[in-house]
Formats: sequence, structure tokens, C-alpha cells
Amino acid sequence: MNIPWGDIATYTTAGVGLVISIAAWQVAARSADEARRSADSAENVARIERERWHADQTPIFKAKLQREEGDRAQLDFQFVGPLSLQHLDRIELTIANSDDLVRTARLGGSRPQEELDAQVWGPWRFGASADGADSTGKTIDPFDLEVGRGRPFALERTRPPHWQQGDDRAQRWAEQFAGKPVRLLVRCRKDGVDPWVVPVDVEMPPPPPMVAWG
Repeated sequence: MNIPWGDIATYTTAGVGLVISIAAWQVAARSADEARRSADSAENVARIERERWHADQTPIFKAKLQREEGDRAQLDFQFVGPLSLQHLDRIELTIANSDDLVRTARLGGSRPQEELDAQVWGPWRFGASADGADSTGKTIDPFDLEVGRGRPFALERTRPPHWQQGDDRAQRWAEQFAGKPVRLLVRCRKDGVDPWVVPVDVEMPPPPPMVAWG
């Protein structure tokens, strides 16, 4: 039998070329996979560093209540650090529930959710018509602030919700929140940086000194 040496050589060359192509494709695929893993690893490292920086730069606030006459008080709000932040472009203050309870209309016999959300469940709220306070007294107009600076805000005592009954409802309301702190939720932004949400408990003034009667 005649052996078609030319065809054999052609097939052999083609086979070798196919093997080389497959090997080259495998090398390229491994290189691409390694490049992707390297890129993913670099992105993970960068993300972790961004998150660490963001946590380290969390704004620090101090707030103190200074009582005035009757049902009025002043909130002394200070932006104290970290110094590297220098400035916050937007600060939003919200008075949160002093008792940390979440009230929902899903409970039997409860009021509509809009009414529950509109009530300040705590001893103090932002003063009506002061600092751009909304109708509920929970929030005020946003503002900016430099580190090391502060702002005063007017507060007024809260009132029991209109649906509570009884001649002693004002007394019961006062007793419910006696000694409870004013809790603030501070949302703050700086250009080019993810926002922060910082809870702040307001320092309450010390009780008046006892008067010794001679």
C-alpha cells in the first residue's frame, strides 16, 4: 500500500499547530484569570482601606442641654473632631426616641403610623419656628460646621399626644420621660466622602445645689 507521506506531513503539521494553539489559549486564559484575581484583590484591599479611613474619620460631637426658664432650654451642639475632617458640608439633626422604642401601627388599637411618627417620644423637641424646625419639632434646617465650632439651638418641652386621655396625662407624660436623655441622630456629609450617621446622647445639666436652711 502506498503511504501518502505528503498528507501525513500536512496532518502532522496541522495537529502540532492545534496543540500549540490550545496551549497558547490555556496560557492566555490562566494569565487573564490571574489578572482578574489580582485586580479583585487590589480592589478588596482598596475597599478595606476606604472603609477603615471612613471609620477612623467618623465625626465626633458633644451636646449639652442648658435649661432656661419654664419649658424652654438651649441645646449647645459642638463638632469636636477629628481635626483632619476640618469641615462638614451638611449636618442634619433629628431628635430620636429617648426610650429607644420603635412604635408601629401594626399593634392592635394603635394610632395611624403618621401620628406615631410625628410625635417626639422624649422630654424635649426643637422649638417651634426656631432654626427652621419642622411642625413636629423633630428636625431643623441642615447646616455646615467647622471642626472646633458649635451652634446653639432652641428646645421646648414636649407635650403628650392628643389622643392620650385623663386629667393627669401631662403628669404621666413627664414621669414617663423623667431622667431620660435627649437622643440625637446626626447625619453628616463631606464632599467626595460617603456620609456618616452618628448617634449622640445629650448631656443633661446637673441638678441644682441643695439649699441649706439655717
